[in-house]
Amino acid sequence: MVKSWRCRKVIFSDMSLQNYMYGQRDAGFFGYSHFTGDSLEVKRINLLPIPDDVPDEKALYLSDVLPTSYHTVVDTGVKPGDVVGIWGLGPIGQCAARWALLKGASRVIGINRVPSRLQFAESKSGIEIIDFSRYSDVTKRIYELCPRGLDVALDCGSFHEPKTMMHKIQKTLMLETDVPETINEMIVSVRKGGRCGIIAAYAGYANNVNIGALMEKGVRLIGNGQAPVHKYWEEILNEYIIPGKFDPTFMITHRVSIDDFSKLYSAFDKRVDGVQKVFVETQFSSAPSTGCPSVTRVDDWVP
Repeated sequence: MVKSWRCRKVIFSDMSLQNYMYGQRDAGFFGYSHFTGDSLEVKRINLLPIPDDVPDEKALYLSDVLPTSYHTVVDTGVKPGDVVGIWGLGPIGQCAARWALLKGASRVIGINRVPSRLQFAESKSGIEIIDFSRYSDVTKRIYELCPRGLDVALDCGSFHEPKTMMHKIQKTLMLETDVPETINEMIVSVRKGGRCGIIAAYAGYANNVNIGALMEKGVRLIGNGQAPVHKYWEEILNEYIIPGKFDPTFMITHRVSIDDFSKLYSAFDKRVDGVQKVFVETQFSSAPSTGCPSVTRVDDWVP
Protein backbone atom coordinates (compact mmCIF):
# COMPACT_ATOMS: atom_id res chain seq x y z
CA MET A 1 0.00 0.00 0.00
CA VAL A 2 1.24 3.50 -0.80
CA LYS A 3 0.17 6.31 1.48
CA SER A 4 0.38 9.80 0.03
CA TRP A 5 1.63 12.28 2.59
CA ARG A 6 2.83 15.40 0.84
CA CYS A 7 0.48 16.79 -1.77
CA ARG A 8 1.28 20.42 -2.27
CA LYS A 9 0.98 23.30 -4.70
CA VAL A 10 4.31 24.90 -5.49
CA ILE A 11 3.93 28.55 -6.36
CA PHE A 12 6.23 30.95 -8.15
CA SER A 13 6.14 34.64 -8.96
CA ASP A 14 8.34 37.64 -9.59
CA MET A 15 9.35 37.88 -5.91
CA SER A 16 11.05 41.23 -6.49
CA LEU A 17 11.08 41.98 -2.75
CA GLN A 18 13.10 38.84 -2.08
CA ASN A 19 15.49 39.74 -4.89
CA TYR A 20 16.00 43.13 -3.23
CA MET A 21 16.39 41.82 0.33
CA TYR A 22 18.28 38.59 -0.29
CA GLY A 23 20.14 39.21 -3.53
CA GLN A 24 18.18 36.42 -5.19
CA ARG A 25 14.77 34.90 -4.80
CA ASP A 26 13.93 31.82 -2.84
CA ALA A 27 11.67 29.01 -4.03
CA GLY A 28 7.88 29.18 -3.86
CA PHE A 29 6.62 27.73 -0.57
CA PHE A 30 3.34 26.02 0.08
CA GLY A 31 1.40 27.80 2.81
CA TYR A 32 3.42 31.03 2.72
CA SER A 33 2.40 34.55 1.75
CA HIS A 34 2.86 36.70 -1.34
CA PHE A 35 6.41 37.27 -0.10
CA THR A 36 7.35 33.86 -1.47
CA GLY A 37 5.15 34.16 -4.52
CA ASP A 38 1.72 32.96 -5.55
CA SER A 39 0.92 34.25 -9.02
CA LEU A 40 1.83 31.33 -11.26
CA GLU A 41 0.49 28.08 -9.87
CA VAL A 42 2.34 24.89 -10.67
CA LYS A 43 0.89 21.67 -9.27
CA ARG A 44 3.17 18.92 -8.08
CA ILE A 45 2.38 15.71 -6.29
CA ASN A 46 4.94 14.41 -3.84
CA LEU A 47 4.52 10.80 -2.76
CA LEU A 48 6.46 8.70 -0.31
CA PRO A 49 5.74 4.96 -0.14
CA ILE A 50 4.91 3.98 3.45
CA PRO A 51 4.92 0.32 4.54
CA ASP A 52 1.60 -1.00 5.82
CA ASP A 53 3.01 -1.64 9.29
CA VAL A 54 3.97 2.00 9.82
CA PRO A 55 0.95 3.74 11.42
CA ASP A 56 -0.38 7.12 10.34
CA GLU A 57 0.95 8.84 13.44
CA LYS A 58 4.53 7.81 12.64
CA ALA A 59 4.35 8.64 8.92
CA LEU A 60 2.47 11.93 8.85
CA TYR A 61 5.20 14.10 10.34
CA LEU A 62 7.71 13.08 7.68
CA SER A 63 6.11 15.89 5.68
CA ASP A 64 7.52 18.65 7.90
CA VAL A 65 8.36 18.35 11.59
CA LEU A 66 10.80 15.46 11.40
CA PRO A 67 12.89 16.65 8.41
CA THR A 68 12.92 20.22 9.76
CA SER A 69 14.17 19.25 13.22
CA TYR A 70 16.61 16.71 11.78
CA HIS A 71 17.95 19.28 9.32
CA THR A 72 18.90 21.84 11.94
CA VAL A 73 20.81 19.22 13.95
CA VAL A 74 22.63 17.80 10.92
CA ASP A 75 23.24 21.11 9.16
CA THR A 76 24.70 22.73 12.29
CA GLY A 77 26.94 19.72 12.82
CA VAL A 78 25.96 18.25 16.18
CA LYS A 79 28.46 15.51 16.96
CA PRO A 80 29.26 13.10 19.81
CA GLY A 81 30.11 14.83 23.07
CA ASP A 82 28.59 18.20 22.16
CA VAL A 83 26.64 20.25 24.68
CA VAL A 84 23.60 21.58 22.84
CA GLY A 85 21.22 24.39 23.75
CA ILE A 86 17.81 24.57 22.09
CA TRP A 87 15.73 27.75 22.13
CA GLY A 88 12.04 26.84 21.76
CA LEU A 89 10.40 23.62 22.92
CA GLY A 90 7.52 23.26 20.51
CA PRO A 91 7.41 20.11 18.36
CA ILE A 92 10.46 21.19 16.33
CA GLY A 93 12.54 21.91 19.42
CA GLN A 94 11.40 18.73 21.19
CA CYS A 95 12.33 16.62 18.15
CA ALA A 96 15.62 18.46 17.69
CA ALA A 97 16.52 17.59 21.27
CA ARG A 98 16.01 13.90 20.54
CA TRP A 99 17.92 14.07 17.27
CA ALA A 100 20.81 15.76 19.08
CA LEU A 101 20.90 12.96 21.65
CA LEU A 102 20.80 10.36 18.88
CA LYS A 103 23.76 12.11 17.24
CA GLY A 104 25.71 11.71 20.47
CA ALA A 105 25.23 15.00 22.31
CA SER A 106 26.38 14.63 25.92
CA ARG A 107 23.92 17.21 27.23
CA VAL A 108 20.91 19.03 25.83
CA ILE A 109 19.51 22.15 27.49
CA GLY A 110 16.07 23.41 26.41
CA ILE A 111 15.03 27.04 26.84
CA ASN A 112 11.34 27.99 27.01
CA ARG A 113 8.82 29.64 29.32
CA VAL A 114 5.66 27.53 28.82
CA PRO A 115 5.29 25.26 31.89
CA SER A 116 3.79 22.29 30.05
CA ARG A 117 6.50 22.32 27.38
CA LEU A 118 9.29 22.58 29.92
CA GLN A 119 7.81 19.70 31.92
CA PHE A 120 7.25 17.71 28.72
CA ALA A 121 10.88 18.10 27.63
CA GLU A 122 12.25 17.28 31.06
CA SER A 123 10.07 14.25 31.75
CA LYS A 124 9.66 12.73 28.29
CA SER A 125 13.00 13.52 26.67
CA GLY A 126 15.16 13.72 29.79
CA ILE A 127 16.85 16.99 28.90
CA GLU A 128 17.82 19.88 31.15
CA ILE A 129 15.62 22.96 31.04
CA ILE A 130 15.79 26.71 31.57
CA ASP A 131 12.57 28.60 32.24
CA PHE A 132 13.32 32.10 30.95
CA SER A 133 10.37 33.52 32.87
CA ARG A 134 12.34 32.54 35.97
CA TYR A 135 15.87 33.20 34.64
CA SER A 136 15.67 36.47 32.72
CA ASP A 137 19.40 36.30 31.98
CA VAL A 138 19.50 33.11 29.94
CA THR A 139 23.19 33.30 29.08
CA LYS A 140 24.17 33.71 32.73
CA ARG A 141 22.12 30.61 33.61
CA ILE A 142 23.74 28.63 30.78
CA TYR A 143 27.21 29.47 32.05
CA GLU A 144 26.15 28.40 35.53
CA LEU A 145 25.13 25.03 34.10
CA CYS A 146 27.94 24.83 31.57
CA PRO A 147 30.93 27.04 32.48
CA ARG A 148 32.75 26.41 29.18
CA GLY A 149 29.72 27.44 27.13
CA LEU A 150 27.63 25.49 24.67
CA ASP A 151 29.16 23.76 21.68
CA VAL A 152 26.00 24.19 19.65
CA ALA A 153 22.97 26.49 19.94
CA LEU A 154 19.81 25.91 17.91
CA ASP A 155 17.05 28.47 17.38
CA CYS A 156 13.84 26.43 17.09
CA GLY A 157 11.63 29.16 18.44
CA SER A 158 10.18 32.27 16.88
CA PHE A 159 11.16 35.82 15.99
CA HIS A 160 7.64 37.07 16.68
CA GLU A 161 7.87 37.77 20.41
CA PRO A 162 10.39 40.33 21.62
CA LYS A 163 11.44 39.97 25.24
CA THR A 164 12.52 43.51 26.00
CA MET A 165 10.58 46.76 25.91
CA MET A 166 13.09 48.22 23.46
CA HIS A 167 12.33 45.62 20.80
CA LYS A 168 8.61 45.68 21.52
CA ILE A 169 8.64 49.40 20.73
CA GLN A 170 10.81 48.93 17.65
CA LYS A 171 8.49 46.28 16.26
CA THR A 172 5.40 48.33 17.05
CA LEU A 173 6.89 51.29 15.18
CA MET A 174 7.93 49.00 12.29
CA LEU A 175 11.60 49.86 12.86
CA GLU A 176 12.49 46.19 12.59
CA THR A 177 10.72 43.10 11.29
CA ASP A 178 12.59 40.46 13.28
CA VAL A 179 14.00 40.33 16.79
CA PRO A 180 17.70 39.55 17.53
CA GLU A 181 17.34 38.55 21.17
CA THR A 182 17.49 34.79 20.69
CA ILE A 183 20.34 35.08 18.19
CA ASN A 184 22.29 37.27 20.61
CA GLU A 185 21.72 34.85 23.47
CA MET A 186 23.00 32.00 21.32
CA ILE A 187 26.10 33.85 20.13
CA VAL A 188 27.03 34.80 23.69
CA SER A 189 26.20 31.37 25.13
CA VAL A 190 28.36 29.25 22.83
CA ARG A 191 32.06 28.72 23.39
CA LYS A 192 34.68 30.28 21.12
CA GLY A 193 34.35 28.59 17.77
CA GLY A 194 30.86 27.34 18.63
CA ARG A 195 28.05 26.84 16.13
CA CYS A 196 24.64 28.49 16.05
CA GLY A 197 21.91 27.14 13.79
CA ILE A 198 18.67 28.95 12.90
CA ILE A 199 15.64 26.92 11.81
CA ALA A 200 13.13 29.40 13.25
CA ALA A 201 11.34 31.47 10.61
CA TYR A 202 13.02 34.84 10.10
CA ALA A 203 12.16 37.03 7.13
CA GLY A 204 13.72 40.48 7.33
CA TYR A 205 15.79 42.77 9.50
CA ALA A 206 16.78 42.79 13.18
CA ASN A 207 18.48 45.66 15.00
CA ASN A 208 21.25 45.40 17.59
CA VAL A 209 22.68 42.03 16.53
CA ASN A 210 25.83 41.33 18.55
CA ILE A 211 28.06 41.05 15.51
CA GLY A 212 31.15 41.85 17.59
CA ALA A 213 30.78 38.68 19.63
CA LEU A 214 30.14 36.73 16.44
CA MET A 215 33.41 37.91 14.93
CA GLU A 216 35.66 37.96 17.98
CA LYS A 217 34.62 34.49 19.17
CA GLY A 218 34.76 32.95 15.72
CA VAL A 219 31.19 31.71 16.01
CA ARG A 220 29.65 29.92 13.03
CA LEU A 221 26.19 31.42 12.55
CA ILE A 222 24.31 29.08 10.22
CA GLY A 223 20.99 29.90 8.62
CA ASN A 224 19.59 26.42 8.16
CA GLY A 225 17.00 27.70 5.70
CA GLN A 226 13.83 25.95 4.65
CA ALA A 227 14.24 22.26 5.38
CA PRO A 228 14.86 20.11 2.29
CA VAL A 229 12.19 17.54 3.14
CA HIS A 230 12.89 15.19 0.23
CA LYS A 231 16.55 15.01 1.20
CA TYR A 232 15.77 13.42 4.55
CA TRP A 233 12.38 11.71 4.58
CA GLU A 234 13.53 8.33 3.25
CA GLU A 235 16.52 8.33 5.59
CA ILE A 236 14.36 9.16 8.60
CA LEU A 237 11.74 6.57 7.65
CA ASN A 238 14.11 3.71 6.86
CA GLU A 239 16.93 4.33 9.32
CA TYR A 240 15.07 5.72 12.32
CA ILE A 241 11.29 5.16 12.32
CA ILE A 242 11.09 1.60 10.97
CA PRO A 243 13.95 0.27 13.17
CA GLY A 244 12.39 2.00 16.18
CA LYS A 245 15.26 4.41 16.82
CA PHE A 246 12.94 7.43 16.68
CA ASP A 247 9.26 7.36 17.55
CA PRO A 248 7.57 10.67 16.65
CA THR A 249 4.37 9.76 18.48
CA PHE A 250 5.90 11.03 21.73
CA MET A 251 4.95 14.58 20.78
CA ILE A 252 1.28 13.93 19.96
CA THR A 253 -0.88 15.25 22.79
CA HIS A 254 -4.28 15.36 21.10
CA ARG A 255 -6.27 13.91 18.20
CA VAL A 256 -9.25 15.79 16.82
CA SER A 257 -11.67 15.52 13.95
CA ILE A 258 -11.16 17.79 10.97
CA ASP A 259 -14.65 19.11 11.73
CA ASP A 260 -13.12 20.81 14.80
CA PHE A 261 -10.37 22.47 12.76
CA SER A 262 -11.59 26.05 13.24
CA LYS A 263 -11.76 25.53 17.01
CA LEU A 264 -8.31 23.97 16.92
CA TYR A 265 -6.90 27.10 15.27
CA SER A 266 -8.51 29.18 17.97
CA ALA A 267 -6.92 27.01 20.65
CA PHE A 268 -3.48 27.48 19.11
CA ASP A 269 -4.08 31.21 18.79
CA LYS A 270 -4.92 31.37 22.50
CA ARG A 271 -1.87 29.21 23.29
CA VAL A 272 -3.81 26.76 25.37
CA ASP A 273 -1.37 25.13 27.76
CA GLY A 274 -0.72 21.44 27.25
CA VAL A 275 -1.19 21.39 23.48
CA GLN A 276 1.99 20.08 21.87
CA LYS A 277 1.17 18.38 18.57
CA VAL A 278 -2.31 17.54 17.32
CA PHE A 279 -3.22 14.75 14.90
CA VAL A 280 -6.15 15.90 12.77
CA GLU A 281 -8.30 12.94 11.76
CA THR A 282 -10.14 12.76 8.43
CA GLN A 283 -12.45 10.11 7.01
CA PHE A 284 -9.39 8.48 5.43
CA SER A 285 -7.35 8.19 8.65
CA SER A 286 -6.69 4.83 10.22
CA ALA A 287 -7.83 4.17 13.76
CA PRO A 288 -5.55 5.52 16.51
CA SER A 289 -2.53 3.27 16.94
CA THR A 290 -1.43 1.81 20.26
CA GLY A 291 -0.27 4.42 22.74
CA CYS A 292 -1.58 7.38 20.73
CA PRO A 293 -4.43 9.69 21.74
CA SER A 294 -7.98 8.89 20.73
CA VAL A 295 -10.30 11.49 19.23
CA THR A 296 -11.42 14.22 21.59
CA ARG A 297 -13.60 17.28 21.06
CA VAL A 298 -11.70 20.54 21.19
CA ASP A 299 -14.37 21.87 23.55
CA ASP A 300 -13.33 19.19 26.05
CA TRP A 301 -9.82 20.59 26.56
CA VAL A 302 -10.16 24.27 25.72
CA PRO A 303 -11.18 26.44 28.71
